[in-house]
Amino acid sequence: MPGRHRLLADITPLRESAAFRRLWAGTTLSSVGSALTAFAVMLQVYDLTRSPLAVGAIGVAQVVPTLIVGLLGGPVTDAMDRRKLALITSSGLAAVSAALTVQAFAGLSVLWLLYALVALQASLNAVDRPVRSTFIPGLLPAGQLAAGLALDRLSFQITLTAGPALAGLIAAAPHLGLRACYLTDTVSFAAALYGIARLPAMRPSGGTRRPGPRAVAEGIGFIRRSQVIAGAFLADLNATVFALPVALFPAINAERFGGDPRTLGLFLTAIGVGGLASAAFSGPLGHITRQGRAMLCTVAVWGGAFAGFAVAPRLWLALGLLAVAGAADAFTVVFRGAIAAGSWRPTMSSVLAARSSATWKPVRWGR
Repeated sequence: MPGRHRLLADITPLRESAAFRRLWAGTTLSSVGSALTAFAVMLQVYDLTRSPLAVGAIGVAQVVPTLIVGLLGGPVTDAMDRRKLALITSSGLAAVSAALTVQAFAGLSVLWLLYALVALQASLNAVDRPVRSTFIPGLLPAGQLAAGLALDRLSFQITLTAGPALAGLIAAAPHLGLRACYLTDTVSFAAALYGIARLPAMRPSGGTRRPGPRAVAEGIGFIRRSQVIAGAFLADLNATVFALPVALFPAINAERFGGDPRTLGLFLTAIGVGGLASAAFSGPLGHITRQGRAMLCTVAVWGGAFAGFAVAPRLWLALGLLAVAGAADAFTVVFRGAIAAGSWRPTMSSVLAARSSATWKPVRWGR
């Protein structure tokens, strides 16, 4: 059945590269833990304040340090072994998760402390995620690179699917609650650290520039000069900022669907289910040549699905529309990546600066 094999995701990198297999498995397990913490912070802030504005402020606490660290920290990463850098940032993220666990078990429930820990987490992620994105090209041969990137996206969609659903079950369970979500995330870092520690050295390439303002300016200036990349980033940014009402999810759940944490988990899981399905059956995307037009279509579907969710009278319909939005988002990411890859070969500092200058994708689940 050759057609089926072209349609399904290629798992050759998992079979043939032990290092990639360990990295993929460790990252997936740890990312599910990260999704538990993202869910727990959102629900804890809402329980403390009953305010969607306070929940939305979590995004502000994340995006500000992401901008600063992304702009200023990029050039430094070009001079470091990226495996060692990922070990440092992942250890720091584990410490933040441990601090969130302690505050939950101690019953502190202090709003400013939650925002501060989320901001520190975002600062570390601003370096950790782009650094991790450079591992796959260093581990796989050119012929397996596309399959490896698709599997990386599949891992992300697994996180979106399993993480919120598991978080909702844990939060609603007697004697567990949000404390168990935080604790599970802290423990899950062992898998991520193991996967990174077993990697070979990832030293900077010989053509990498020295750290300095010029390297930072490269990433910012590139977006301004390239109409193709600027258009892709602006379309994705508009879809994320104006059509991603995650901050309203706890209030919508409380007012329309009873406030059960399991239902809130299903909101986020539905987005992941749609993305997982589209990622698993992503084979035909390689035959689309007009990626810009395709991306605009998927962005429109994303916005339309959330508009439908806002007025859906039944839970099943609301979840179905969120799944459609998730599928459209996964396709959008693929098209945006293809447009960017065809136009630019960046340094690590340029990746960080470009991501932060366009605010990339704020408030996501997964490491």
